[in-house]
Amino acid sequence: MTEIKRLRRSRADRSLAGVIGGLAEYFGVDPTMARAAFLLAVLLTGGTAVLAYPILWIVMPDTPVDVKPVSPASGDHLPYGA
Repeated sequence: MTEIKRLRRSRADRSLAGVIGGLAEYFGVDPTMARAAFLLAVLLTGGTAVLAYPILWIVMPDTPVDVKPVSPASGDHLPYGA
């Protein structure tokens, strides 16, 4: 039986509230690249994208303590810098 991916705030990769870390875990991308994409979105929208962060902080549930993050399969992507 396959595990269902759920969009949740990350406990393992958290800088402020774990929102972008949770999005990175959900989409299977590097959290640093997800943060860079968010920064780019903030710059391109004139700061309007900053409003999305607190909204997602409120809407996204936190990952339960006993749940490990679902990592992508090893063949799904190339490691950055390899």
